[in-house]
Amino acid sequence: MGGFIGLRGDPGQTPDPPDPGVASSSMGSSVPVHVSGWVVNPGVVWVSEGSLTADAIAAAGGALVGADLDSLNLAQPVYEGDQVLVQAGQPGPSGGEQAGDGLVDINNADSAELQTLPGVGPVLAENIIAYRESVGRFETLED
Repeated sequence: MGGFIGLRGDPGQTPDPPDPGVASSSMGSSVPVHVSGWVVNPGVVWVSEGSLTADAIAAAGGALVGADLDSLNLAQPVYEGDQVLVQAGQPGPSGGEQAGDGLVDINNADSAELQTLPGVGPVLAENIIAYRESVGRFETLED
C-alpha cells in the first residue's frame, strides 16, 4: 500500500455525517470512526461499512511523516464507533549519530530536538517553544 496523502476538509473540523438517503447500496451505509494521533486531520471520519483501518486513516487526511503504521493492522475492518490510534515511530540513532542518554533539555532544545521525543511532532514542539518563550523556563514537572 502506498503512502497516504491529501487533505479532507478543514483541519480541526469534524465532517458532517453523510446523508443516509445518499449512501450507495453497493458500498453500504457509512459509519463514524475516530482517527487520532499522527494523522493530518484527527477526529471523527465517516467511512463506508466494511472499510479497513487504512481507509479510515486515508479519510483523516493520511498519516504524518514518522507515523508508525507497522504497529497497526491496516487490513483490519473498522466498525461504527471504533478508534484508530496512529502512533509516532520510535526515534533511534541514525547514520553516524550516537544514541546518547536519550534526554532532551526542553528549556534549550530546538524543534528538531524536541521531535526526537516519543509523541512530540512539529506542532507540539512549536507549542513547547512558544510556551517557553512567553512564560519562561520549565522549572518543575508540572510546568
